[in-house]
Amino acid sequence: MNLLLAEVAQATQRLADAGVPSPRFDAEELAAFVHGVKRGELHNVKDVDFDARYWETVARREAREPLQHITGRAFFRYLELQVGPGVFVPRPETESVVGWAIDAVRAMDVVEPLIVDLCTGSGAIALAMAQEVPRSRVHAVELSDDALVWTRKNAEGSRVTVHQGDALSALPELDGQVDLVISNPPYIPLTEWEYVAPEARDHDPEMALFSGEDGLDTIRGIERTAHRLLRPGGLVVIEHADTQGGQVPWIFNEEAGWADAADHPDLNNRPRFATARKAMP
Repeated sequence: MNLLLAEVAQATQRLADAGVPSPRFDAEELAAFVHGVKRGELHNVKDVDFDARYWETVARREAREPLQHITGRAFFRYLELQVGPGVFVPRPETESVVGWAIDAVRAMDVVEPLIVDLCTGSGAIALAMAQEVPRSRVHAVELSDDALVWTRKNAEGSRVTVHQGDALSALPELDGQVDLVISNPPYIPLTEWEYVAPEARDHDPEMALFSGEDGLDTIRGIERTAHRLLRPGGLVVIEHADTQGGQVPWIFNEEAGWADAADHPDLNNRPRFATARKAMP
């Protein structure tokens, strides 16, 4: 074992003791970042090339600073995104939400589907949709000045059009024209603050996490926005907490002009996102 791998083993134990959920992965990812190699190449780093700054990054992660803030990057589906303070770090569970949406848009008989991503944050969802549905026209909406810095960095050179605005009143010029509205909105109840992981609670922006006493305030607002934006037959896809299964589809009910509202599981078979179709007139 070379020196770096021995240090990674020690770092793994330190991170595990600090309660970091994936200590081995994070220790290796930090080592790869500091030494400018891929995780699978750590064994190739010579002992004389070991960089002691590795332990500075380990200490930051030990204090539960998000891994992605330390490295400045987050991986999402086929994307590498720039992230940091002020923007919500995209999570792996959202990848299955986007996967469903991509399949749904591809199945539509639409040459250039029009897609809107509300509460876009880093732009992860919008950029994945644009990349994997090549002829799509994608609009991304974000309210926060701080988050928009990252959105615009990530969207530079892409086909995604970025808008600063409130998800509850966004893009009136597209009313009745959109094929799919997708969102990973804030959905944590304010009463759950103390149970949120330190990485999110102390580093993700509050406006990207919390939404009223039951966590559903923003989703209720997005229901109205989605109904306004979508064409008849268009789809809405919205992420929610695994404890909110059953509650979100009820918001997209027939009386509000929706059809086929349903919940869908994530890779751990927990309810993760809801979908609905705007009813035909």
